[in-house]
Amino acid sequence: MSHSRKTMKRAFQVAAAFAAATALVVVAPATATAHNYLVSSTPQQGEVLTSLPDQFVITTNDDLLDLGDGAGGFALQIIDSDGLYYGDGCVAVDGPSMTATAALGAPGQYTIVWQVVSIDGHTVSDQLTFTWQPDDISQSSAGSATPPECGVSNEPEGQPEAETPGEPTDAPAEPSESDDSAAEGFPTDLLWIGGAIIAVAIAAGATMVALGRRKG
Repeated sequence: MSHSRKTMKRAFQVAAAFAAATALVVVAPATATAHNYLVSSTPQQGEVLTSLPDQFVITTNDDLLDLGDGAGGFALQIIDSDGLYYGDGCVAVDGPSMTATAALGAPGQYTIVWQVVSIDGHTVSDQLTFTWQPDDISQSSAGSATPPECGVSNEPEGQPEAETPGEPTDAPAEPSESDDSAAEGFPTDLLWIGGAIIAVAIAAGATMVALGRRKG
């Protein structure tokens, strides 16, 4: 092989290696930054909340992939230390942020489990913990034993079922006919017995008077 041909082959190999290295430098950062990642949240990791915010917020570094199908693929669950869930299960997506109406129960530690859909279509999920120490305990809500679903009513844990108004189940018993006849027959029988005794006494008196007249 001539010297010129060897030189050309060597130059080609160097150029190919340089092109491959350049491609790795360009593509690798793009791939690494394709997925969204958390940049801020309300509440923050480890924060102590003393008042309830209007919303819980998860904010990422880039716009989220909102397809307008009821925020499918997105979720934000609030769970207390007893495993009870809070909120209505609904989330809203606006640019790089996902929000949910804030709701909490008794004071204590809570966990927020969240999931978003990156602009490249991949889901990203994580969780954070915080402490709830309200100044006003009236801000507390009832929890649910199962994760809430947006648009579906969830009965709070330990809440008794409402009774349907209607006819009372134990109606007072009506008096039977035998009771009526006994109540009504008692004074009637008493009158008959009294009348019979009086009639017998009158007849006996009349008999004695008649016998006395015969003897005289």
